[in-house]
Amino acid sequence: MKRILIIAIAAILAASCCQNGSHASWTYDSVVYEMNVRQYTEEGTFAAAAKQLPRLKELGVDVVWLMPIHEIGVLGRKGSLGSYYAIKDYKSVNPEFGTVEDFDAFVKAAHKLGLKVILDCVANHTSPDCAWVTEQPADWYMRDSLGNTVVEYDWTDIAKLNYENEDMRNAVRDAMRYWLDRGIDGFRCDMAYIVPQDFWTETISGFRSEYKRGLYFLAEGEQTWLHDAGFDATYAWRCHHLLNDIAQGKAGVQDIKDYVAEDAAEYPADAFRLMFTSNHDENSWSGSEIERMGKAARLMAVLTFTLPQSQPLIYTAQEIGYDHRLAFFEKDPVPCWCQSDETNFYQTLTALRHSHPALRSGEKGGEYEVLDDQWVPDDVFAFTRTCAKEKLMVLANFSEKYTEVALPDAEKWADAISGEIFNDELNCPVLTPWGYRILVRK
Repeated sequence: MKRILIIAIAAILAASCCQNGSHASWTYDSVVYEMNVRQYTEEGTFAAAAKQLPRLKELGVDVVWLMPIHEIGVLGRKGSLGSYYAIKDYKSVNPEFGTVEDFDAFVKAAHKLGLKVILDCVANHTSPDCAWVTEQPADWYMRDSLGNTVVEYDWTDIAKLNYENEDMRNAVRDAMRYWLDRGIDGFRCDMAYIVPQDFWTETISGFRSEYKRGLYFLAEGEQTWLHDAGFDATYAWRCHHLLNDIAQGKAGVQDIKDYVAEDAAEYPADAFRLMFTSNHDENSWSGSEIERMGKAARLMAVLTFTLPQSQPLIYTAQEIGYDHRLAFFEKDPVPCWCQSDETNFYQTLTALRHSHPALRSGEKGGEYEVLDDQWVPDDVFAFTRTCAKEKLMVLANFSEKYTEVALPDAEKWADAISGEIFNDELNCPVLTPWGYRILVRK
């Protein structure tokens, strides 16, 4: 019989799924959901969004990340409603969304369902009409030679903060504490990689000591020092762009093998890497995952749930297959929340993640091994995730043709979704174009 040669990267990912970890226990198998409150319902309010929380619970979501909820500046505003990321007052609630009491009710409803809630923390800048600009010392902000606040990139609706000022740092921490005291479970930190490392180190360490309920911190950024600073998770941007390239025929199996090996070598074994096929930036500016990835979109989502160290993200309306670029500065609500085949697809993925310890994030996830020999078709990416209690095999077809993969002899496998049994090379799993199999060793 044909036997697949297993090439292990065990030395790189030398963590057991039975180890004690450094993160809050609830984070290891969690699925993050990014909620765009403005577009989430016709009303665009916390009260209306709260009514959708049972649906998210049923979907299998664990963490609800709310895009910035604060009052938006008027000076330099883009569009009629402005960018969520041009914040006028860190302790305010955007009147579009309701009141602070409505927010509290949303958090309470989420917690009652067992969901965690994190807020977007925009620590790099405020709107140019934030009260700090005129009420605080000039050196709370970066300023040019004429004393004007500094704009970064093409963000003409913001003013960059100056982290040389300790009072300003403390004001940002105070604003974060305000929301932690209202019961949230952590933060997604916008542009975290351009905020000084020592700010994050002191802030995250301090909050973890102050709040014993177990907090979660997600950094927008891919720099490894963000993990040194205390973040649980960082964006896997490189992975995201590679998945786009694979779907578009610009990259292939060897590219993702190289990526996984390089990522494992670069990041700590306990790092969570946020993986996604869409988020608010990608959806609004580059297009939906369906627009970018076409028929390969589901396969790429499967990889975000199964690759080593992955923590998967679902963005607003992905779970209904909504192929639309949501407007960023205007009202553009999701038309309905009708259950679809895409809903069932994501429910299946979240259930698999929750029920298989080998798919956990960080150092508690299963050891990764790539299957790599002549019996694996050139267009198939095949790998296993193994921990003490189980072994999973993922087969991903990076082509538009049907193909099959011979399995190791003397091993019996079951399709984790369909239950179909495979036990030798005469009963090989068939992969549809851009198809996949997730197998469990019996």
